[in-house]
Amino acid sequence: MTATATGRPLPAAAGGPRQAFVALLLRDVRVLRKNLGQFLIRTIMQPLLFTFVFSYVFPKIGQGIGGGSGRAAGNGPTFATILVPGLIAVAIIFQGIQAVALPLVQEFSFTKEIEDRVLAPMSVGLVGFGKVVAGAIQAMLAAVVVFPIVMVVHARGQGPTVRGANWALFLLVLVLASFLGAAFGLLIGTSFDPRQVPLIFSIIVLPLTLLGCIYYPWATLTPIPWLKYGVLINPLVYMSEGMRAAITPSLPHMRVWVVVLAMLAATGALLVQALRKFRQRVVV
Repeated sequence: MTATATGRPLPAAAGGPRQAFVALLLRDVRVLRKNLGQFLIRTIMQPLLFTFVFSYVFPKIGQGIGGGSGRAAGNGPTFATILVPGLIAVAIIFQGIQAVALPLVQEFSFTKEIEDRVLAPMSVGLVGFGKVVAGAIQAMLAAVVVFPIVMVVHARGQGPTVRGANWALFLLVLVLASFLGAAFGLLIGTSFDPRQVPLIFSIIVLPLTLLGCIYYPWATLTPIPWLKYGVLINPLVYMSEGMRAAITPSLPHMRVWVVVLAMLAATGALLVQALRKFRQRVVV
């Protein structure tokens, strides 16, 4: 009789739940180290291409946003300045989803690795939360990797301007966004059949990205009020606006308290729902 059959963890082995939780976390970190090349490629590729096209190619060929100058409006900020917070946010949510959802789909299907994990001497919920923590760590690493890239890749005179950054707020938003992305990944990984994985990116990730205020501040959507308030259901909007408030505060952005409350609420709601689905999939 196993945990998958009863929903109860096996009797505690030496060390107890805390040591088992740390051991599973260290195991995920070891896997990340062994696959560091793949991690860097999937983390870097999209932000690198975005910044290369929008901050280097467009200004060079005279098709910068707001005209050939590559500036958002007249002598306003460069488009690269607008892009930096959004690209960091999208790197976090992409990595959070990929790091949790894709391996989980495999573990539930042909590898059946999840059955070994739930045999650990801790609750099933703690096993699921461990996957969220591991995914959040990878999402934070993704932000650290992407930040210097979006700061460096640009045409001459089109570099992003990061002045008056609030690094304490940056760290707060980074942690909240990473857990939000990883919780979202756990919900997706426990909600979709392996055969539906391609749909995840076409019906969830793509709309999240295009309507996540990555390429424009949320306040600039005022001429389209139905869209401005409709996108508020997208958690990536708050991640982008939080990053914008932290590292490019001169740009229009949401109030910080709104961003923090929204991210806390979204993370809590996603985590509760994801852990419920995780127990339903594991306990049979």
